[in-house]
Amino acid sequence: MVFFVLIKHGIQEFITDREFKNLSHYSVKMYKTNLNEFHEFCVGESVVMILDVTTALVKKYLQYVKNERKNNEGTINNKIRSLKAFFNFLIEEEMINEKSNPMKRIKQIKEEINIEVLSDEQVKMILKHLDRQAIYNNRFIALRNRTIIIFLISTGVRRGELVNIKWSDINFESYSIKVFGKKRQLASIPMSTKLKRELLEYRIYCEQFFGKLGDYVFCNKQNKKITDEAISSIFKKLQKELNFEGVRLSCHDFRHYFSSKAIQNGIDVMTLQRILRHENIQQTQRYVNLWGTALQEQNEKYNPLNNLDI
Repeated sequence: MVFFVLIKHGIQEFITDREFKNLSHYSVKMYKTNLNEFHEFCVGESVVMILDVTTALVKKYLQYVKNERKNNEGTINNKIRSLKAFFNFLIEEEMINEKSNPMKRIKQIKEEINIEVLSDEQVKMILKHLDRQAIYNNRFIALRNRTIIIFLISTGVRRGELVNIKWSDINFESYSIKVFGKKRQLASIPMSTKLKRELLEYRIYCEQFFGKLGDYVFCNKQNKKITDEAISSIFKKLQKELNFEGVRLSCHDFRHYFSSKAIQNGIDVMTLQRILRHENIQQTQRYVNLWGTALQEQNEKYNPLNNLDI
């Protein structure tokens, strides 16, 4: 049986289903943003029923976000994935049938991958900037933000993983940290000696500042869990204060920095995949392809041809 359902009601059911399946706050928010934008576009085209959404309408929407909203290839592909998930859900719930799926022949577009990575000098500038703030301005906030940067440099974790890390997730004896990654999968990542030292010092400061240690490693002034939005605000403020050109500041940019430096230092692709917790090796290999030229110095140092007298 096929139902005559409004697009907005279908979206509400889909979001409820995603929340029930315990998707991360970030994932649910992404679905809401993408699907509400699509719904608004459909209404502008006088389409309000799910059954009236056609492949041609979806293509018109994708042209709109590309040309009018100036979305890049990665953002457009993200919206395509959201729409595919939405209409697959509608099929599962028998609100539409397979033949009526407007996303059936919509494919993701080819992305030009060109990631600008922070330089070592820029990272040092960020840390020095926060050091000065810790001395002269809001000491706790500056120290917390500095520790966030140190943590990202050393682990390459995602924003959603960062905000959920508790002190109980950190094992200082085994040098390991438990993180809840995409799809709420639990994983353990290694902790460097330097990071351990920084975290121990930060923990002592938090205990003294608040009078007792809270549950979450990175907290607000009320000793409560910091939000995704607060993390984004930290980077927006740093971007404005330091006025870096050609690069953005975000958790994901530090994930790129971590990956590029690890590759330059000779990490193997399998180890990098495990640390980054990529679902498949192709995702990690993409980083290696991007920054593979940085391996020239390592190759020059270790190439076996150098040891042959020819």
